[in-house]
Amino acid sequence: MGERSRRWALVALAGLAVIGGVALRPAEGQELAVVWKSRTCGCCKEWVKHLEAHGFRVEAHDVEDMSAKKRQLGLPAAMESCHTAQIGGYLVEGHVPAGDVRRLLAEKPAVLGIAVPGMPVGSPGMEVPGQKPDPYEVIAFTPDGKTRTFARH
Repeated sequence: MGERSRRWALVALAGLAVIGGVALRPAEGQELAVVWKSRTCGCCKEWVKHLEAHGFRVEAHDVEDMSAKKRQLGLPAAMESCHTAQIGGYLVEGHVPAGDVRRLLAEKPAVLGIAVPGMPVGSPGMEVPGQKPDPYEVIAFTPDGKTRTFARH
């Protein structure tokens, strides 16, 4: 089969999927997490591993100017941590546990996203052997800066 024939076959299959109502999407639980992080940040890499271990597909991008990326995405300054993700149309900032991301995607609240501001010890990617985890909150935030507690850990 030539290259042109392969392309037409793919177009035809895509058309059949649309006509037949078949959803061409990742398997259940395989939501895409697009993550922006610093190349040198070890805890960011650990958080990416945490998401992958909990069934997310991760597309990670190393960014030189994270502050500019956060501003571009509309992240309120008070919510900032070291890495930023877009998952299911929401912003996810910092060391948010995968279970809280799943809850966000299931409940679909009218928020811009959720965040763990700062870098609390014991949050995913910030585990320190022999050190007691800090209590922390996951904060839901809206585009106009309103916040509420989404989860406590």
